[in-house]
Amino acid sequence: MAGALDNIKILDLSRVLAGPYCTMILGDLGAEVIKVESPIHGDDTRSWGPPFQEDVSAYYLCANRNKKSVTVDLKSTTGIQQIKELVKESDVVIHNFKTGTMEKFGLEYEQLKTINEKIVYCSITGFGETGPYKDMPGYDFIIQAMSGLMSITGTEQSGSQKVGIAIVDVLTGLYATIGIQAALLERESSGQGQKIDLSLYDCATSSLINIGSNYLVSEKVPKRLGNEHANIVPYQTFITKDGEMVIAVGNDRQFARLCHIIQQPALATDVRFSSNPKRVTHRTELIPLLQGAFLHETTAEWKRRCDEHSIPCGPIQQIDEVVHDPQLQARNMFVSTNHPTAGKVNMIGSPLHLSRTPISIRRHPPNLGEHNTEVFNSLKNK
Repeated sequence: MAGALDNIKILDLSRVLAGPYCTMILGDLGAEVIKVESPIHGDDTRSWGPPFQEDVSAYYLCANRNKKSVTVDLKSTTGIQQIKELVKESDVVIHNFKTGTMEKFGLEYEQLKTINEKIVYCSITGFGETGPYKDMPGYDFIIQAMSGLMSITGTEQSGSQKVGIAIVDVLTGLYATIGIQAALLERESSGQGQKIDLSLYDCATSSLINIGSNYLVSEKVPKRLGNEHANIVPYQTFITKDGEMVIAVGNDRQFARLCHIIQQPALATDVRFSSNPKRVTHRTELIPLLQGAFLHETTAEWKRRCDEHSIPCGPIQQIDEVVHDPQLQARNMFVSTNHPTAGKVNMIGSPLHLSRTPISIRRHPPNLGEHNTEVFNSLKNK
């Protein structure tokens, strides 16, 4: 079956995660993605490990399926000409070089749109192409620190913590996907492409959502609350008899039901806890009372009771449990494909379920330069 983006061709000059994650999503949706890599080492993530599967990096595998790989020396006249020839027949160019690098190559948007006025050009940089930080390099970890994300992650005792994955790169990849598709849609009416100036710093800042809004309204610098919620109580982890679980009480009715199943119904009418704003104010008094109750039963038993009374909850699962979770198995969230070097490769699937134009895995994450002959010979024949 045809993919939603079957007729779209992406020229991907990005590497590591934000850009490649974006282009993998577009590739999953049916776009043809040509991944441009340096001739000697290719994408940095090819060497990021262990683990490796037959010398193929697990990190590289996570964001590069449904692509063709070509090697181009961007420091050579021949390499630049090859890119320009590919631009002529592409719909999208995406890169994540530092600000000013594409200009040095002669591949900036103003130059490329003279070759192809319909090109959608997505630039991903650390801090954007304007402003006093525009020339600074951007890395996920640094952006997590500067954007405020780390300041609100962890506890007062633990100090600032980063998120367990490169969340800024992932968010930026998603924003890039949205921006590119929006520009392609607008092109249908205008007939023209445009430039997307996307920065890790902007994307990370946008993710502050309610915590950022809390500060803008109150001008109070938020504290680290660990696994607690700034605006809802109880909405956090609790230790059980044999593990940990999350309870997410979103309203007063759910709180009353929670008080019932832990056999402390009086808490629901206690003047300190009878509404969510009061529970937020008196969280240090309430949480120890709830925690004490949860220690008396197993996670499975609390899950059963909460489910019976429609109280949102869930166990804290390890990755091995996630991979074997029957719900995710039913949703095809873990898939495999054959790779010429690594053999059978297991990957996380796509969360996008389109009824008429479903996601497909048509290509394995390519070896370095695997499609040089195919791609460059096609240019010669046109």
